Amino acid sequence: MSQQRGLSLMGLIVTLAILGFLAVMGAKLLPVYIEYFSVKKILAAMDYNGETKGTVAEIRRHYETRNAIEDVKSVHGSDLEITKEGGETVVSANWSVKVPLVANVSACLDFSASTAKQ
Repeated sequence: MSQQRGLSLMGLIVTLAILGFLAVMGAKLLPVYIEYFSVKKILAAMDYNGETKGTVAEIRRHYETRNAIEDVKSVHGSDLEITKEGGETVVSANWSVKVPLVANVSACLDFSASTAKQ
């Protein structure tokens, strides 16, 4: 007599439920991470093109111009922190996003992007 092999119906249901849950979480969190990478891209492009060399108002205007293309909703030019470190202008943005997941459960994510050299 040989032993049965394979996936039971209950095992299949549990596996699909876990995969479905992960897919829903990924779909809800993906737009937030896309915005984060867009902000990083904007700041990197501004640093590369020398748009961080002007006044605070000019730097904010350059950010808003680039943001008109990227359409980032979480960070605006007024949210930027502009400082001098070692003779270099550092533009950074820090923000938090609360993403509702299921019922009264939410994910609170903190993001930070900067032109500072690591």
